[in-house]
Amino acid sequence: MIKVSNFTKVYKLSKKQMTEQKVTSKIKKAADKVSFNAKEGEIFGLLGPNGAGKTTILRSIATLLKPTEGTIEVMGHDVVKEPKEVRRRIGFLTNEIKLDKHFTPKYTFKFFGKLYGVSDKIIDERREKLFNYFDIKSFEDKKISELSTGMTQKLAIAVSLVHDPEIIIFDEPTNGLDIITARAVTNYLEELKSQGKLIIVSTHIMTVAEKLCDSVAIIIDGKKVAEGTISEIINEYKGKDLEHAFFNIYEKHVKEV
Repeated sequence: MIKVSNFTKVYKLSKKQMTEQKVTSKIKKAADKVSFNAKEGEIFGLLGPNGAGKTTILRSIATLLKPTEGTIEVMGHDVVKEPKEVRRRIGFLTNEIKLDKHFTPKYTFKFFGKLYGVSDKIIDERREKLFNYFDIKSFEDKKISELSTGMTQKLAIAVSLVHDPEIIIFDEPTNGLDIITARAVTNYLEELKSQGKLIIVSTHIMTVAEKLCDSVAIIIDGKKVAEGTISEIINEYKGKDLEHAFFNIYEKHVKEV
């Protein structure tokens, strides 16, 4: 389980950042007292527009950022006090992941497996399974620089799963993917869910969330403004679908600010 309690993240902006973001305050609250629980065997979505604070929350769960206030626990381990224990249990994929283009997929997969302390035997077994599933097998000895964008993204996903993590965190899992690759990714997330794993994803695409997620938390301007199952959100906010419900929530939030 992931337990986020009153999570707040505050940044101090430089003059350049203030100018770029067209703000007058040196302080930016990327997340403001956000709380939610996500449990095993479900796909939990963080939904909201770009800049809402979703990535900040995910990076903090993944121990890449420290909360300014509040706490985050991953399977009972505090992300600040026990970061190594947290990292052992999660796989984190972001669009900003960079793979060395001079290496081959096969070498890259083994390299990351060794970083996680996985044995050669298990690395080989995991590589066979993931490379076959994502159709990487026939490209495993080519340089990454020779791969297409879609193939490189699939490799990044495979690499993030090398240690068979109990929790998978995907930041915008289908963003920038072609329709075939995106379907392969969402199908695999469903398979991981069926294994009892917890998957937490962020997205601003409501149709993806409606098809994929069991429960969601909607984040706007760094604040959680709604939480529940897809059907609960649609019913409570009188939407024809999740996208319609989201805009009803967004309009309500704007009026209250």
